[in-house]
Amino acid sequence: MKDLLRILVSPVIWLASFSAIYALHGLVCAVDPGMPGPGIAWPRLVLSLAFGLAILVQIGLLALLASARFGAAPGFVRFVSLAGGWVGLVATVWTLIPTLATTPCG
Repeated sequence: MKDLLRILVSPVIWLASFSAIYALHGLVCAVDPGMPGPGIAWPRLVLSLAFGLAILVQIGLLALLASARFGAAPGFVRFVSLAGGWVGLVATVWTLIPTLATTPCG
């Protein structure tokens, strides 16, 4: 059962972070997107911080999956869990990069 958790944890965390940031986007834009911030619009700041946190979580998961203490024993399960970790990290960057590249509320 632990091996199945190791394989699926990173994609599931990606799914949760994508959903959470999408919901955060709706909440931030519903409040008042025109409120001025310190040099940067606060919706972009909040979404950028959430994006950074999601990436840090994925990097932390990948480090845990690669460690000797929390990772799987060498073999197929270790390879697949590390591949899942990389998939989660790449998916997080790829699907959440619009939070930095596009207008948050518009």
